[in-house]
Parts: sequence; C-alpha cells; structure tokens
Amino acid sequence: MIRSDYNRPEIKKRATVDPKKRQFAPALFQNQEYAHRLNFYGLPPTANVTLEEFEEWAITRLKVLSELETCTFRNKNAEETLAYMTPILEKHLPLHSNSSRSSQLQAERRRDHYSHFILRLAFSSTEDLRRRFSRLETMLFRLRYRQDDDNRRERSEFINSLDFSWEIVDDKERAELGEQLKAATGSVFKKGDEEGYFKVDFEKVPELVEQRRCMLRRGMAYVPMREQMSLVVAEYTARLDRALDMTARELPRIDEDDRLSPILAHLSHSFTAPSASYDESNLPSSLHPTAANIDQLATHFPLCMSHLHTTLRTNAHLKHYGRLQYTLFLKGLGLSLDECVLFWRRSFRLMTDDKFTKEYKYNIRHAYGDVGGDANRRGRGYSPYSCQKLITEPLPGAGQSHGCPYRTFNVENLVSLLNAGGISDKEVVRGVREDVGKMRYHVACNRVFEHVHRKEIKDVKDKGTWGAAELDTLLHPNTYFKRSFMLKHLGDEDVQAEMKREKEGPMKREIESNGNEW
Repeated sequence: MIRSDYNRPEIKKRATVDPKKRQFAPALFQNQEYAHRLNFYGLPPTANVTLEEFEEWAITRLKVLSELETCTFRNKNAEETLAYMTPILEKHLPLHSNSSRSSQLQAERRRDHYSHFILRLAFSSTEDLRRRFSRLETMLFRLRYRQDDDNRRERSEFINSLDFSWEIVDDKERAELGEQLKAATGSVFKKGDEEGYFKVDFEKVPELVEQRRCMLRRGMAYVPMREQMSLVVAEYTARLDRALDMTARELPRIDEDDRLSPILAHLSHSFTAPSASYDESNLPSSLHPTAANIDQLATHFPLCMSHLHTTLRTNAHLKHYGRLQYTLFLKGLGLSLDECVLFWRRSFRLMTDDKFTKEYKYNIRHAYGDVGGDANRRGRGYSPYSCQKLITEPLPGAGQSHGCPYRTFNVENLVSLLNAGGISDKEVVRGVREDVGKMRYHVACNRVFEHVHRKEIKDVKDKGTWGAAELDTLLHPNTYFKRSFMLKHLGDEDVQAEMKREKEGPMKREIESNGNEW
C-alpha cells in the first residue's frame, strides 16, 4: 500500500537556526543623515546610544512638551505660544536650518529624532497617554513649521520629499469654480492667479472645515495653497497616531528589557508633572540660610513648604514624612547640617534634649549623608523632593502635613489657606480652582507664583534681563524659592551675577534617581 503523503509535492524544509545564535547575532546599525530640519519620524533610529543619552534626551523633550502643555492650560494663543516657546526650544531642543551652517546640525537632529522615539515608547502603553503625546507632538511640529517661515525653500524641499498624494486643481477646474472658491476661501480669484488649490478628502482637514477656510464639493475639500500647513499637520498627526498604535502592540517585547523598562515607566509617570532635580550650587552667594533666619526666608517658600513651616511653628512638631520633606528642602536652600540640627532642636521646643537626640537627630544626619550606607555611602545624602514626587506619592494620613496642598487639600480649605497667605484675587482663585479640578497641581502653583511676583516679573521682562527660558514652568519647590528670592532681591550684585549665569547656561534638570527614595 502506497502512503498518500508520498504523492505530495516535496516541501522545502525551513532552515533551523540555533536560538542562541539568532539571539546573539551581531545587529546591523547605521547612523542616519538628516537632510531636513523638520521630521515626520517615519523611520526609527538604528544607531547605538548610551543609557545616559537615552534618559537625558527623553527628559529634555519631556520638558519641552510640558511647557507646551502649560501654554494650553494658560490659554495662550498661537503668537503668544510661539514667543514663549522659542527661547525654551533654543535652550533645550534646538533645531537650526541648513542655511544656518551650524556645525551641530546633525547632532541636533539626531537628538530630536531619538528623543521622539524614546517618548513614543514611554507613552504608548495606554490610550490616554497616546492621545496626549500625539496632541503635544503635533503642537511641537506645528510650532517648528511656523518657525520655518523664513526658510520656505527648505520647507518646500521637505514637503516634496514626503510624496503626499495631494491632487492639484488644474486651471480648467479653477476657472469653473472661481466664484465659489472665492466665496468659500476668501481668495481674490483671478485667471492666472499664482495661488493654487489642493483637492483632498475633507476628512483630512477637519480644522479647515470647522473654520470654513476651504470649499467642500462632492466629499472633497478645495484647500488654498496658503493653508498648506493644515494639510501637512493633519497628515503628520494621522501617521503618528497609526505609529503609536503599532508601538503599543510591540510594547510587550520591550518590557522584557530590564534596562529600559524602569526608565520608560518613570518617564510615563513624569507626564503628570515632569520631575526635576535641583542643584543648590546655583544659589546666589548672598543667600546665607541659618537656623535663625528661616522664618524670614519663609516668605519665599512655596505653599507646600510654607504649610509645613506654619504647622511646625504652631505645633512644635511634625510627623516623619513632613520632617523628611522639610529637611531635604532646607538642605536644598544651602542650610548646613549643624544649622539644620539647631533649627529642628529649637523648633521642637516642648521636648527634652535627650529625647531629641535619641529619636530625631540621627534622621537629620542621615538625610544629609553624614551617617548610613547604601545611597548615603558617598556622603551626599538625599535630594530635595520635586513637585512630581510630591504629587505622585501616597496621600497623607490623619495628623500628617506633607505632600502638595493643591492635591491633598479640598478646594475650600485650599482657598482658605491661600487667603491666609494673602492670595485673594478672585481671578487667581478661580484659576486655581479650575487647575485643581483638572488635577493640574503644578500649574496652580505656578499661577500663584506669577501673581505674587507679577511686578518683579514685569520688571525683568521689560528690561530684558530675563526671558521665557529663565521664567519657565516651576517644577521643584527649591526652584520656586530660588526664583522668588532672586526676583525680590534684584538689586543685589550677587543675584545679578547669578541671573547672568542662568541666562548663559541652563540649570541642570534631570529625573531623580530611584535611589533617592527614603
């Protein structure tokens, strides 16, 4: 008997590859050349980068996106956003045109390319993060597109390289629809007019349809060439949304990489309020904090630290997490270990020296890195807490005062706390209520800061001594204090010198290491 499978055509056997050889096979990487300033991010990067670059570039772009989002929270129009963001982009994520002949063109574009894809990985895990990332990246692209108005030739070369499937309306159809096009788009239509029209599916330009800046006919939108930006931006958003969906499906493979997954997870959490470390070496030399003048310096404290200070003065005590938060903040002001111990001893006026030494002094020394191992091994201690950490940590329990009051207080109690601090302007309070209701806690804090320092901010802006990059969004309680102190002491020579250093070189900002948890 003949077996039936002998009559089948011979099937080509698939070559078997040793899994170990396949896993450890050398990967083929190459550096990309960036011909244009603008980028649709269609091709993922393929060259090697270090983990330090991976994290640093992502943090920098996250800072830019955060500032963009803050502009929307503050209802800035397109012109105000462009004016505000231009120095910030130049400071954190510069991209120069080919005509600038900068020697850093490729390095700038490489950093921009990689940082986009790193954050794309970090923010593809949930639909909410994907929508938010797509919206902010679209805003960034639109901003850069508008910045290219002086380099229209380069911008046209970039658009032509994308090979869009747009149909250009011919002269015959333009002549037939002349009056309709004029009425619908506001164009002064003449035969032989230089301005042409694109014909695209109306679903691709919802913004133009909504604002009645194009003509609709038989499911097609007739778009003037002057509205090309809307077409380009809409195409950018559509491609990015598709790419984010594809990235989300590939994320389980990324989660297996123990090197990247913690960084990506931390970046996604930082979207609530980007984390920022603080370098106390940048404080003005005229600032000399001591145990005796903390009450005087408290006039520059943000609400979180002002509340802790008031509670301490009222009760002569703070619970553990409040002490920790406040101690690290004072450390960030430049208060020495000895002075900090003296400050806490005087503040705990209702207890004996023996009780203070046994139960509290060690924790203060540990925060400064004077004792303890592991994270304190190098004697640096722990970093002051950023807004991002205060906003995302567990809510305080009964009798505890730590955390961010904009998050931990109910709205009525928060308004009472602000009124007690001299914030009674109805418009400011209304804005704070709205920010808190939408969980934009750091934006509410910035709103209060700008109100308290409105005269000084106007002064430095009018004189040109500070710009948007020096007055960017506050993301750290110690940065709040430093900026408040400097604005209130504009006449001091040391403060003026520090302002000059701030303008020449950006303050270092990076995500706090996971080792800074206590």
